[in-house]
Amino acid sequence: MDFRISPQIEALRLRIAAFVEDHILPLESDRAAYDDHGNISDAQLQRLRAMARDQGLWCLQLKRPDGSSIGRMGMAVCYEEMNRSIFGPVVFNSAAPDDGNMMVLEQIGTEAQKARWLAPIADGTVRSAIAMTEPAPGGGSDPSMIRTRAERKGDKYVITGRKWFITGAEAATHFILIARTSDSPRHNLTAMMFHKDQPGWRITRRIGIMGPEEHGGHCELEFDGLEIPVENVLLGEGQGMKVTQIRLAPARLTHCMRWLGLSKRCVEIATEYAARREGFGVRLADRESIQMMLGDLAMGIEIGRLLVMKAAWALDNGSFAKKEVSMAKVHVANLLHKAADTAIQINGARGYSTDTVLEWIYRYARQARLVDGADEVHKMVLNRHLTDEGRSFWNWETAA
Repeated sequence: MDFRISPQIEALRLRIAAFVEDHILPLESDRAAYDDHGNISDAQLQRLRAMARDQGLWCLQLKRPDGSSIGRMGMAVCYEEMNRSIFGPVVFNSAAPDDGNMMVLEQIGTEAQKARWLAPIADGTVRSAIAMTEPAPGGGSDPSMIRTRAERKGDKYVITGRKWFITGAEAATHFILIARTSDSPRHNLTAMMFHKDQPGWRITRRIGIMGPEEHGGHCELEFDGLEIPVENVLLGEGQGMKVTQIRLAPARLTHCMRWLGLSKRCVEIATEYAARREGFGVRLADRESIQMMLGDLAMGIEIGRLLVMKAAWALDNGSFAKKEVSMAKVHVANLLHKAADTAIQINGARGYSTDTVLEWIYRYARQARLVDGADEVHKMVLNRHLTDEGRSFWNWETAA
């Protein structure tokens, strides 16, 4: 297996690294650069986004005008570098949920749908959200339990139901909605687009969370007669589960790419502090206990990178990469929490304070084991593959 990256991807990585170092990291220590929910302020964001566009570092997940693409493997390299800063991904228009929404619209949208729904997200004019998760007894990790209904009436669907924990909803203009259109055992869900200004729906509340929030928060929505034209359906009626599969696998993996960047940042902060902090006449970095903590994290990060790159390779080669993505998701989500916790421990009170971004990352990290499928769900998926495949679970792909 060849783990080398192309000179073009390495050049892109270096440009991103320089941008983050010079323009984004300095803002983390400026409290005026934060909005009320712990993210980068809109004024600073728009300034940096303009710079990222000018430097050709914008929306790298989408195809270039000439049809070329850096692929999922190239994204793994670039996204990891972007998220050296807590503000990085949104500056480059590579943050969730826009990231996953753009990728799925590019892959399955008609030309008319791309022009109307994708292009404004890609150019940064609007933000987006995907409305899928519901309060009990509706769909959570199991989309087959979705209860929000979309009833066909002529050339429109009429929507009734509720969604919650919809990331970015308060700031979103374009929404992907997953709703039930029949009681068929296989093709009962449909994905469709709607605009925030359409009547028949509302945000009932912005749900407070433990950690810092994405722009637009996490909201509860109510639908009581929203009308969506049939031309806004993605892939066709009854294809909602397929749409979610196409969207969620790459989106889960891009989370992992970004979380690896944050994990490395935790090690960076801990290593720097351990090198200069002394206690009882000994530098922290010279204590075997600290060396073991940092060495263990270094190994865990490298394992995560290999899992992510294998899953990215599988996606680039046309696979849904279900088990590869699940492995990466479980490992990297837990790694991020461990990295933040360990770095705080090494930094002591400094790590628990707001003098570093470690406490921000720690609060953010706890959601990683929940978003886009809880650890337990992904482990169930892996066991299902193991049961079906037996010893073939561990097969190497054979070259043609």
